[in-house]
Amino acid sequence: MTARLLLLLALALGGGAAAAQEVASAPGAILRGLDKVSGATEDIEIAAGESMAFGRLIVSLTDCRYPAADPSANAYAHLTITDSAAGTVEFDGWMIASSPALSALDDPRYDVWLLRCKSS
Repeated sequence: MTARLLLLLALALGGGAAAAQEVASAPGAILRGLDKVSGATEDIEIAAGESMAFGRLIVSLTDCRYPAADPSANAYAHLTITDSAAGTVEFDGWMIASSPALSALDDPRYDVWLLRCKSS
């Protein structure tokens, strides 16, 4: 894990106590997508290992994790977001539900952020 990822995870899980907290993996995640041109939003339910289309973007979820002791607390997910028109990867990394700006998608038309992990 890189130093930046460790810092992001520590912030997401409550600062210094992050190292002592156990995390659990969820079977999926719920994301929200915003089309900045039309103003339309869409909730995207995605299972781990799957990909979903949002506009010209293809969103793939590798994993969604949350603190095991408090499932309703902050979640973080590993996402890969590809621009299907350009064939480029626009985002590849961990996104944190409580702080999406720390590691955000940088696209002129679309925003995608993590809302929470999806329980079974």
